[in-house]
Amino acid sequence: MKTLRDVPCGETVTVVKLEGEGALKRRIMDMGITKGTQIFVRKVAPLGDPLEVQVRGYELSVRKRDAENILVE
Repeated sequence: MKTLRDVPCGETVTVVKLEGEGALKRRIMDMGITKGTQIFVRKVAPLGDPLEVQVRGYELSVRKRDAENILVE
């Protein structure tokens, strides 16, 4: 399964599952990233970290190590 980290710029994906436990999973959910949410990848920083995504109508920066815990299709 593909993670958010693997998604190229300009593509829209849907969250299938969140991995991780405890505080990490809660933090991702608090940012509005939950199962079934659509995410548009706007930009990737020059060195690849962080990713700038659009979620639920607002822009959000997500670290690569957090993006690895978000499974998408």
